[in-house]
Amino acid sequence: MTSTKIYVGMAVALATVVAPASNAKTAVRAKVPNIMGVYEIYPDPFAGDANTFKELPVPGGGPKLREPYASQWKAKRAERDAKLKAGTPLVDPSTQCLPEGMPMIMGAIFPLQILQTPGQVTVLAEFLTQTRRIYLNVPMPKPDDNAPSYYGFSTGHWEGDTLVVTTKGVKEDVQFFEIPHSDEMTIKERIRSPKPGYLEDAIEIDDPKMLLAPYRFTFGYKRNDHYRIMEYYCNREDPLLNFNKDGTVTMKTDQKADDKKPDDKK
Repeated sequence: MTSTKIYVGMAVALATVVAPASNAKTAVRAKVPNIMGVYEIYPDPFAGDANTFKELPVPGGGPKLREPYASQWKAKRAERDAKLKAGTPLVDPSTQCLPEGMPMIMGAIFPLQILQTPGQVTVLAEFLTQTRRIYLNVPMPKPDDNAPSYYGFSTGHWEGDTLVVTTKGVKEDVQFFEIPHSDEMTIKERIRSPKPGYLEDAIEIDDPKMLLAPYRFTFGYKRNDHYRIMEYYCNREDPLLNFNKDGTVTMKTDQKADDKKPDDKK
């Protein structure tokens, strides 16, 4: 993944939520964590960097893919690393203004906002103004009823202080760090607060067609109560990036002064 800068994080405070009841006699009070808020990834892998290309390491050391997918993936990553070192990083979905999908959206390149409403947890990503919906206490649709999409279908439920989420139906061309997956991919998440002001998302990806073993990693977040999520869209005229014909991208800030338009020099 290539990015200009990252902000992210998460945290949690407990609050009491009154569960709906059909009548007073059957009313049930349940306590679930309140994870609403704006979060930045933590620790910040871009701390100290500004407007520069930086390839993030593949979480968890990468997956254990079956052959020939393992060799193909390693070759892709090697090419990407070489291009980055040469100062001409390759285009990726984010630089093409495409939705990140699952599970990349949870990597929080820019801040995330989490909302809790009856029956649903919503994840709003500032980057590209993406929206991910987690429906609570509902069954997973049958494969024929679950049309492939960027974020798939997510169903979740609370187990004590942990939000347990299962996601299926992510489009096969939506790849996390270019890792291939099949239509049998299942993403399981356990989202909880390890301490006040922080949140973690322990992710397990299983795909018997592609993986020799489940792929596990964890994203950490820190809450930022002073940040407001802003609208963020991009297009081929991104103010920061040039998209080159050879499939690479460059920063516009790398342009020489002589390359700037006359009006830019004023």
